Amino acid sequence: MEVAFYHLTATPLDKALPKLVEKIYQSGLRALIVCETQERIEALNNILWTFSQTAFLPHGYTGDPLRHPIWLSLASDNVNNADIVIILNGIMVAPGQFKRCMDMFDGNDAACVQAARERYKAYREQGLKLTYWRQNEKGAWGQG
Repeated sequence: MEVAFYHLTATPLDKALPKLVEKIYQSGLRALIVCETQERIEALNNILWTFSQTAFLPHGYTGDPLRHPIWLSLASDNVNNADIVIILNGIMVAPGQFKRCMDMFDGNDAACVQAARERYKAYREQGLKLTYWRQNEKGAWGQG
């Protein structure tokens, strides 16, 4: 499993996440988005339906997860056969369930940055392939 850290600095999660999820979906991949609260799930549900008038991101958080290529959840169980897990709540994912893990964190919050560093070190100790992405001032992602 590859673990990619996404350091949010220029745009909030609610703006950055839909664009990344759109790319995942357009690539024919399935995603699991792990949130920290039910309120966050419901907010992201609304955002993913309305962020663009031209994009369609079929997703859900109730019903049969296998019918949804994008699933919002509080747990990292791969209930929708996702290729990619997007972590929003700072948990670590065990290797083997997903091809890729995207760990998104708020770069403007010192505690979130420190926690991401600790997860990075723990994943590195497991011998996993790691990448690091950071937003520039315009919100575009660059590897660094």
